[in-house]
Amino acid sequence: MKTLEDSLYLQRLYDFYGKLLTKKQQGYFEAYYFNDFSITEIAENHHISRNAVFDQLKRVEQKLEEHENTLNLYHTYQKREGLLDKMLKSDDIEEIKTLIHKVKEIE
Repeated sequence: MKTLEDSLYLQRLYDFYGKLLTKKQQGYFEAYYFNDFSITEIAENHHISRNAVFDQLKRVEQKLEEHENTLNLYHTYQKREGLLDKMLKSDDIEEIKTLIHKVKEIE
């Protein structure tokens, strides 16, 4: 069973890479992770076996992680957001300049 943290991570990866999946894969993922359908409900709605839904969800999870391992878009986004948050909290101009340079290095 996935933890809430695992589910949120996969949902964020989907935000970045969901369009790279097939329409069916998108449908299964969205039903399970966004609409809170059970595997049984998805199987009944698509007239396939529970095992087929389970296998498709596993494949989708693997694909999302493969895309992240290759492209690192989510990881880069997290780094950039962390630096921007530090900038917003800082009153020190020199620190802000340093953080801006770090953001530029990420790109």
